[in-house]
Amino acid sequence: MSERMRGVTLIELLIVVVIVAILAAVAYPNYRAYVQKSKRNEAKSALLQIATNQERHYLNNHTYTADMTLLGFAAAGDVLTDSGTYEVDVTAADARSFSAQAVYQLADEEAAKCQTFSINADGAKTSAPRADCWTSTQ
Repeated sequence: MSERMRGVTLIELLIVVVIVAILAAVAYPNYRAYVQKSKRNEAKSALLQIATNQERHYLNNHTYTADMTLLGFAAAGDVLTDSGTYEVDVTAADARSFSAQAVYQLADEEAAKCQTFSINADGAKTSAPRADCWTSTQ
């Protein structure tokens, strides 16, 4: 009667480890890019919400406001996005115009890409240090 060997050989185990390492090397950078993009989208969404609520406030009061609570946010001053990576605030507001800005709060490679987003009453959207952060798909 022949005995059957059961178990995993060292070669098979090493092949699995190599395959997992290759998948991780490909997936992790894509995952990081996806997370950074979602954080940028969070900042842009907050600024667009401010712009929409500023227009609503202007229609009702004939002036723009710097009070974030009047714009539907929980705090009166600077507000952090849900992930806590961007600080959003109305930087200027008067009877004719407003300006709002989102500033990146961490010191990593994202700060060199899309550190600030801003929007004003005219609908002008700007970003720095890269000028294409509002439209970039990266």
